[in-house]
Amino acid sequence: MPAEWCIHSATQIHWPSNRETWPGERLIRVEQVFLDIIEALHKYEPVVLLHDTLVDPSDIRQKLLLRNINGNRVHLYSVPLNDVWARDCGPVFVKKFRDNQDPNFLITDWKYNAWGGKYPPFDKDNRLPKWFSETFSIDRIETEMVLEGGSIDVNGDGILLTTESVLLNKNRNPKMTRLEVEEKLKYFLGIEKIIWLKKGIAGDDTDGHIDDLSRFLNRNTILTMICDDEDDINYNALKQNYEILRESTDQYGKPFHIITLPLPHTRIEDITVDGSEYVPASYANFYIANGVVLVPLYDDRFDNEVLSLFRAFFSDRDIVGIECGDLVWGQGSIHCVTQQLYGITV
Repeated sequence: MPAEWCIHSATQIHWPSNRETWPGERLIRVEQVFLDIIEALHKYEPVVLLHDTLVDPSDIRQKLLLRNINGNRVHLYSVPLNDVWARDCGPVFVKKFRDNQDPNFLITDWKYNAWGGKYPPFDKDNRLPKWFSETFSIDRIETEMVLEGGSIDVNGDGILLTTESVLLNKNRNPKMTRLEVEEKLKYFLGIEKIIWLKKGIAGDDTDGHIDDLSRFLNRNTILTMICDDEDDINYNALKQNYEILRESTDQYGKPFHIITLPLPHTRIEDITVDGSEYVPASYANFYIANGVVLVPLYDDRFDNEVLSLFRAFFSDRDIVGIECGDLVWGQGSIHCVTQQLYGITV
């Protein structure tokens, strides 16, 4: 599985239309965040913008036009959809190597059950890897295991980060042991070593996705969220994960360079649709694209520090900060609504 900083063919995004996730004016507000993301991203790589079959594409095109977004760089497809979380239900690409030939790409098709069956229906989103395979003529292999893309992060050199609270949760693969889960990840994603963190942050209805906790910045550098306030609900979980990373090594026995960032405010004044008073606001939910890194912004106390860190680590890419308060209210952020695509032509 390639690291996210490898060159993409395009990025998959779903236009928001689920009124249960985005009730009332929330839908209008989150549309503006999606337009912010598309406006920034389409300058660097094509966008494959899926919209549900009940959505009028002319309405989307008009909104893109008002932002002066180049329609030739945003490719609309009408597809039956359940929601916007492209990261978790979209195709996970791997490089397929043949003797004495350049690698091509293969879609690994993992089962998607909306984070343990929390938000039915999810059957339309579960079919998306097959749709991508058929639409863009990419070979596909079914893994017969539940896995969301946001639950894993790789360095492109054989190391995978994940959490016990998700992949060992009985609401995903109740009959699989930890060893069997590891065997699947290693076989289908070309992984040599797995680093298991414990659990996620409050308000994360995925049970603790890694892309809200810790992410690779390069092959041997990991960014992880921390909290200095011992009274904060997330303090203990983040501290435990940090300690695990400090003691971890790669497959060659070399330690990782660990970079920390403070967790922004996660407690909100109202409640989310599922009744939570917390949202999974995290700077780890960034997206690395061709020539740019999209960074979620939430908290004036830390936003500038965060942007400076990304400029230092990705000096060869532009850094674009995007206000994500309205997006994370739906319990996800930039990385959750994007999925990198390889080996396709749009």
